[in-house]
Amino acid sequence: MTTRAEDQALLRQLKSDYRHILINYFTTTDKILKDRIDKFINAVFYANIPVPRIIEIHMELIDEFSKQLKLEGRSEEALLDYRLTLIDILAHLCELYRCSISKEDNFI
Repeated sequence: MTTRAEDQALLRQLKSDYRHILINYFTTTDKILKDRIDKFINAVFYANIPVPRIIEIHMELIDEFSKQLKLEGRSEEALLDYRLTLIDILAHLCELYRCSISKEDNFI
């Protein structure tokens, strides 16, 4: 059982990891990005983080990026492309859940 402080620390770390994935999503090589996504997905899966919380993290970060772009006088239109990041993350998470259920079914 984890404490509230540990849960908050985990969520801060996940948000930081996801921020790195977002920032580098369109600029990092496939292998590096895949490794970061796998690490993030495994942390989310084993911490039993619900999907709506991942979506909240995504939206919080996009909102932060949007505010920064507005301060810089730049268009935030490019942020729409980062929906692909969220879709990719959720697809990987769904695949991990699917595989874990298949393995459990084999033991029954």
